[in-house]
Amino acid sequence: MTELSTVDYTDHFSVRTDVPGTAEQWARAMFGNVPSPGEVFIWRVVLGLRLRLDRSPSPETVAGWRIGGRGDDWIRLEAASPAMTANLVVRAGGGEVSLTTLLRYDRAPARLIWPPLSAVHRWLVPRVLRDATARMSRLDE
Repeated sequence: MTELSTVDYTDHFSVRTDVPGTAEQWARAMFGNVPSPGEVFIWRVVLGLRLRLDRSPSPETVAGWRIGGRGDDWIRLEAASPAMTANLVVRAGGGEVSLTTLLRYDRAPARLIWPPLSAVHRWLVPRVLRDATARMSRLDE
């Protein structure tokens, strides 16, 4: 599901749920349609990674991340910066929703910046999944 030639960092989180939805619907529930000012600030300024995110709503992006591929039960979001290339893979089906993060370090700054920040990422992702489950549950009512 990734087209990265090398993966330097990966993590995977999932949540059991009986709430229906496509992988794209779940991705939009997790991240929204456009990146919030806070997300842009985090990815571009705080992390210093300058991920190029599209700031306008589009059926070809989720929260500014380009849709790089999709299948029956998954969607891959892609973004890149001069320092790294990132894929987020959302899967939905079989009573489970998951988010997998895959990163390739393209330049030395990513090797230095991401490892300590990955602890914050791993703290946030379970909350993102729980919040998305609540959003999707409200839509299902």
